[in-house]
Amino acid sequence: MAIPFHYEEKVDYGAVRWVSPMIRRVVAANPSAFTYHGTGTYIIGSGSVAVVDPGPDLPDHVDAIVAATRGERITHILVTHTHVDHSPATRALKARLEAPSFGYGPHGRGRFESGEEVEEGADRDFAPDVEVRDGDVVRGEGWSVECVHTPGHTSNHICYRLREEGALFSGDHVMGWSTTIVSPPDGDMGDYMRSLERLLAGEDERFWPTHGPSIPDPRAFVRACLAHRRQRFDEISRCLSKGMERVEEMVPVIYRELPRAMHPAAARQVFAALLYLVEEGRAACVDALGVGARYRPVA
Repeated sequence: MAIPFHYEEKVDYGAVRWVSPMIRRVVAANPSAFTYHGTGTYIIGSGSVAVVDPGPDLPDHVDAIVAATRGERITHILVTHTHVDHSPATRALKARLEAPSFGYGPHGRGRFESGEEVEEGADRDFAPDVEVRDGDVVRGEGWSVECVHTPGHTSNHICYRLREEGALFSGDHVMGWSTTIVSPPDGDMGDYMRSLERLLAGEDERFWPTHGPSIPDPRAFVRACLAHRRQRFDEISRCLSKGMERVEEMVPVIYRELPRAMHPAAARQVFAALLYLVEEGRAACVDALGVGARYRPVA
């Protein structure tokens, strides 16, 4: 099933832009194959404000956040998860003001071997001042956000629901421009699928991902994401049924239109999907679980 992606042609790095009555966005100049145009840092409210995903440790970006809130007070720093394009600027911001940081916790260790690092790397130095859990509500002046634990992309991924606008800051869990990388050891496809299902039960009117434009039709978009993943699972099952045992054999078949430079990232996706199929009893691992192991179908 095709996902109805949303794109934006360009961004003005460092400029602050109001995107809704209560939300501003400042985009960092860290474009890549994994970050799209760059990290979109959000500012909630006016006067006393919250910052969502401060972003990478780039002095120009930190300066832009401070400039965007000049004359105001940053009272909360909300972090969706611990990747280097999301959380490191927290330290630089805290060095210039006294706002506490909020997040699920430090970067997780995951359940399986790490393999090749192909995504934006882990920020293992970040630890929130305040650890939040699913259902917690963080309140500021004129705004409140509900914490929604959405493991999958990472085990500590949190979305933040701005209740006054029916808006969800979806981090990297759901992005409008691309599918989400789920890379073991800390990424878990089973958790990711269950987290997507959770969002279907929500009443959010719009998602604000950290990369790319907003998603105005979130439930339809999430349903398409789920269908796309299930289609991938079926493709992998067909590869197994044809005698392909290893991830390296499946990637060129399943991702034949993907540039070869992106095959390492695709391999992590296939590996994550295979672990999910093993968990579901649809596949078996012949060797010790790992990206280089052999897998077979379960009748």
